[in-house]
Amino acid sequence: MNDTNDATRRGFLGAAAGLLAAAGSAAPALAKTEDLVPAATAGIEPFWGMHQGGIATPAQRHTYFAAFDLTATSRDDVVKLLKAWTAAAARLTQGHEIEPFEQTDLAYSYDTSTTTTTTSSAAPTETKTEAPDSGEASGLPAARLTLTFGFGAGLFVKDGKDRYGLAQHRPEALVDIPHFPGDQLVPAESDGDLSIQACADDPQVAFHAVRQLARLAEGSVQLRWVQSGFAPDFGPGKTGRNLMGFRDGTNNPKTSDPKDMDAVVWVGTEGPDWMQGGSYLVARRIRIALEHWDKMNTAFQEQTVGRHKGSGAPLGMKNETDAFDFAAKDKDGNPLIPQNSHVRLAAAETNGGARILRRAFSYNNGAGFTAERWPPWRQGIEYDAGLFFLAYQRDPRTGFIKIFENVAKFDMMNQFVTHVAGGLYAIPAGAASGEYIGQKLFSRA
Repeated sequence: MNDTNDATRRGFLGAAAGLLAAAGSAAPALAKTEDLVPAATAGIEPFWGMHQGGIATPAQRHTYFAAFDLTATSRDDVVKLLKAWTAAAARLTQGHEIEPFEQTDLAYSYDTSTTTTTTSSAAPTETKTEAPDSGEASGLPAARLTLTFGFGAGLFVKDGKDRYGLAQHRPEALVDIPHFPGDQLVPAESDGDLSIQACADDPQVAFHAVRQLARLAEGSVQLRWVQSGFAPDFGPGKTGRNLMGFRDGTNNPKTSDPKDMDAVVWVGTEGPDWMQGGSYLVARRIRIALEHWDKMNTAFQEQTVGRHKGSGAPLGMKNETDAFDFAAKDKDGNPLIPQNSHVRLAAAETNGGARILRRAFSYNNGAGFTAERWPPWRQGIEYDAGLFFLAYQRDPRTGFIKIFENVAKFDMMNQFVTHVAGGLYAIPAGAASGEYIGQKLFSRA
């Protein structure tokens, strides 16, 4: 990047930071969401609020997740970045481009370059450079876009160094996820200091949002790993199916029930003040051996999962939402829902009441993965596809980790799945109009 462009990028970060800093008194153009909402608000999710969007929000059809490593050298630079991201996210979620030059106070100095032409008969003419938004979402609706920001452990301490004076503020619940049996997580495609999850009903809208935020952060972060995902619409009130053909997320806490969300998802007074109203995200890319799975008959698949494939009902039941009866026996006296079935091992009844909110998506990264795993023990090209598992919880130690310690050891499904990437991120509380994401954390430092 040349010096001019680098200077203009720094100009954007500084100006966006000033924009938010001034919001408490001057209430400039981008400080209030209502200033950004078009006349037709269909398909727009709120950005400002007690909680970040994209958690309790009704599930969208697509996601684009990105994790970043910070290269910023000072805490002030990280603050400027978060202010810029917050200001930009507020625009993007309302269906606006990142910076329409001639219309808002963001027409400052992100790109002050001009093109000058001179002819023998005319005075020099200046042409102003247009908006820096990459433009691929121009004309598209907001598509219920949400942007959810997270902090990885590397923000607090990395390689033994407290780079930004935040080490003492690392939440106790932001632990290092233990290595589970069967894990094959690739270090270069796991963890990260910051995370962004975009969810939208249009995949181009989701990717566009992350792309713009990454561009704004150039020089302050490096992209570490990404994953896209999709969740087809099966209709109102219906649980979507994963690539194994089974319904996924039936026993989720009710996002419309504040008591359920407080109990399972939102951090309470046990956490630091900047995390209260936030959550913890466990992200895992889980490759599924679809070729192997597809060779299994339906009865075996149902025994593995613990549900009927067609209805989604627990084995022995008729309806998807019927309660599990883990005491039920078949005609031979064996458990109707097998002891090593996925639903039994993951159920709250088996894990001391542990629950999480799943917002999983399927993924398909193409083909080319070679394996030599099952009879007849030959190599071959396979799908690199599976489940992009995303789970929000109040505390991962009593949520995902407690559940997965059980699942990783005994689940019959483990012969078909491999965890290959992932991370744990503290998702701060939402921001009020004029604040920035994570503001309470940095005001404590």
